Amino acid sequence: MSETSPNTLQYRFDGPEEAPVLILGPSLGTTWHMWDRQVPELVKQWRVFRFDLPGHGGAPAHPAGSVADLAGRLLATLDAVGVHRFGYAGCALGGAIGVELALRHPARLASLALIAASPRFGTADEFRQRGVIVRTNGLDPIARTSPDRWFTSGFAATQPAITEWAVQMVRTTDPGCYIAACESLASFDVRGELARVGVPTLVLVGSDDQVTGPAEARTLVAGIPDARLAVVPGASHLVPVEQPAAVTDLLVRHFSTAWQPAYDTGTGQTAIPPAPLRPVLTAAQPITPIAEIAPPAVQPDAQGRPDQYDAGMKVRREVLGDAHVDRALTQADEFSGDFQDFITRYAWGEIWNRPGLDRRSRSCVTLTALVAGGHLDELAFHTRAALRNGLTPVEIKEVLLQAAVYCGVPAANSAFKVAQQVIREETTPEG
Repeated sequence: MSETSPNTLQYRFDGPEEAPVLILGPSLGTTWHMWDRQVPELVKQWRVFRFDLPGHGGAPAHPAGSVADLAGRLLATLDAVGVHRFGYAGCALGGAIGVELALRHPARLASLALIAASPRFGTADEFRQRGVIVRTNGLDPIARTSPDRWFTSGFAATQPAITEWAVQMVRTTDPGCYIAACESLASFDVRGELARVGVPTLVLVGSDDQVTGPAEARTLVAGIPDARLAVVPGASHLVPVEQPAAVTDLLVRHFSTAWQPAYDTGTGQTAIPPAPLRPVLTAAQPITPIAEIAPPAVQPDAQGRPDQYDAGMKVRREVLGDAHVDRALTQADEFSGDFQDFITRYAWGEIWNRPGLDRRSRSCVTLTALVAGGHLDELAFHTRAALRNGLTPVEIKEVLLQAAVYCGVPAANSAFKVAQQVIREETTPEG
C-alpha cells in the first residue's frame, strides 16, 4: 500500500521483489480490486503493480484533467519506487493510459495489453454529458446503471454479489474526480497516432461489449504495427471480472512471449526478436478506417497573425458540443458559410480562447448578455454550454436572478422558461 501526493497515485505491489514488474490499470469507476482474480496466477512470474485512479477506492481526490496527466502521475509513482521498465495491461481508461505511455514514453514499456479499449472512446459529447449528470445528480444514477454497461445480462442476473460490488465501487468514487476522468476521455483521440505504438500489443475485448466492442478493438489492431486480437466469448465491458480465467490465460501467454528487450545504453543496441506472425483478417473481421490525416500547421493571416480557425473550432466543439457544431456547419451554404467561418475564428478562436477568464466565467457573462438581448434560441444552447463548462443548475439560476435585476423581469421570465427546459433535458439520467 502507499501514501500519495497530488502528483502520484495510490498503489500496491504483489509478488516477488526480484521479478519483472507488470502493471494493471483500472477502468473508470473501478478500483484495483477489479484485477483480484488475475493476481494469483500473474505473481508466479511478475511483480504485479496495481493503482487506483484519483478519487477511486479511497485514493486522495486530486482530479486529473487528461490521460497524459494520469500517465505522468503513474510514471512519477513508478520513479518514486524505482521502477523504470515494465509491462502494462489496462482496461478502458486504463488502456488509454497504456497507449499514452507507448506513444510518449516508449523506452519505459516492454509490452502492452489493451482491454476493452479504443483509440477514441465514443464522442466528447457523451462523456461531457455524463459529467453534467454527475455534477447535477451525484454518482448514484451512474452507479445504478453501471452493471448494464459492464456485464452481460446473464452474468448480472446470476452474480448479484459482484453486481452490487460494482455499484458500490462507482457510488463511493469522488464525483469531482469522476467528472475529471470523463473530461480526460472526452479529449482522448489517438486514431492518427496508432502506427507509432512500437511494442508488442495484445488487444482483448469481450464479444458482447457494447461500450468499446470488437469494432473498436479491430481499429486498434489495424493501426498498431505489432498487435494481435483476442475476442473473449460471453463477456461485456469489464471482461477481467466477467471472464477472469480467460483473461488471465491470455495475459500470461502474451507477456510471457512478447516482452520486448530493453535498450542497452552501453552498446547502443537493442536485441531484435524474430518477426511475429501477423493475424489474417478475413471478411468477417472488417477494419474500421483510421482517423483522417492531421490538419496542416497553422498559417498566418494577411496581417501576419496566426490563423485562429483550428483553435476556434476546437474551443467551439468543446463548449457547444459536436452535434450542435456539426449541425451549424452542415446547414451553412454559400450565403452563410462566411459567417460560420467568422464566428469560428473571432468569437471562438479569439475571444473564448483568451486566458483572462475561465470558461465558467465566460458562460456567466454570455448568459447575462443573451438575457439582456432577448436571444432565447442562443440562450438555449449556451445554457447547455454552461453545464458543460462546469456551472451547476443552481449557479445558472443565480445568474438569471442577477440578470432579472439589471436586464428586467420580463426578459428573465422568458429566460427561466428556456433554461428550465434545457436543464431538465440535460440533467435527467437516461432510463
